[in-house]
Amino acid sequence: MGQPEDFMPLDGWDHVEVFVGNAKQAAYWYEHAFGFRRAAYAGPETGVRDRASYVLEQGDIRLVVTSGLRRDSQVGEFACIHGDGVKDISLRVPDAREAYRQAVQRGARGIAEPHWEEDGFGRVELASRPA
Repeated sequence: MGQPEDFMPLDGWDHVEVFVGNAKQAAYWYEHAFGFRRAAYAGPETGVRDRASYVLEQGDIRLVVTSGLRRDSQVGEFACIHGDGVKDISLRVPDAREAYRQAVQRGARGIAEPHWEEDGFGRVELASRPA
């Protein structure tokens, strides 16, 4: 008797996002204490007004450290209540629409149906469900 077919195959992790009180300081710490390399940044200088995010990489590991820049920021509120902590885990799947459909069909509550986001650096298909 064979194994049942995997209803939602995973190609691996894409990144883990950590909401922190101070993204610049956290990025510096991960770079100098753990050997991560800064790969990207988003913040006011890049047109993102409500948060600052640093993408840090080491081998196959990709972390995004994000802090809020406004008093009413969801990011800042999270860090204030919980301290620095994981907010988002992004997985790579062969088909985001099918993975979303399978998750919802099995009882997950969807937040954002699959949609494409694009900028000058590339294009990605995203979908979300609550943590």
